[in-house]
Amino acid sequence: MTYDLAVWEGERPADDKTAGRVFTDLYDRYIDGQLEHPPTEKIAAYVATLLERWCDIAEDEDDTSPWATGPLIDEASGPLIYFAMRWSMAEEASAYAAAVAESMGLVCFDVQQDGLRP
Repeated sequence: MTYDLAVWEGERPADDKTAGRVFTDLYDRYIDGQLEHPPTEKIAAYVATLLERWCDIAEDEDDTSPWATGPLIDEASGPLIYFAMRWSMAEEASAYAAAVAESMGLVCFDVQQDGLRP
């Protein structure tokens, strides 16, 4: 079982409902779309910051990474990253991921709660 977050570049939506629509549009275009998009510089920097705290699961020999898939950067496309965390570490990792997103001026959307993260 995983816990999923989406983080993207752009203006913070006014409410959860609007954020859900923005997420769906971005997901359809960048994750489900036909074209491949390299991560933007800001999203790549976000991923690098997350990996400063916890290693990529693809390199995790000690089973300490909260990321459910790896390499983590492979979950990014254009201005969006949609990534999963292991459920057992989701509380700490998602709080950190949301705080980093906020500090970098990115939008963090909690897929399970269908709402914005503060």
